[in-house]
Amino acid sequence: MHLATSGRVIVRLSKIVTQDQILCDENSTKVAKVTELIGPVSKPYASAISLTNNIKKFVGKKMFASEAPPAKKQNRRKQKWKQ
Repeated sequence: MHLATSGRVIVRLSKIVTQDQILCDENSTKVAKVTELIGPVSKPYASAISLTNNIKKFVGKKMFASEAPPAKKQNRRKQKWKQ
């Protein structure tokens, strides 16, 4: 895992992950959320957004993908009725 100057986390992948999947450390602490997949197909990388304020302590450590991506939130906006 590498911290880019933009603040995003760059992770080398050994298994296929999907967008919006959560990356955890060995203690199951949520560390980052995958936003896009980049690089060649044979050696892909993932760009992710940090979910913790102290991301620097996770740099260089192994990350694990959670089993399932988080459920999408429903739009809870009230509907305006025309009269």
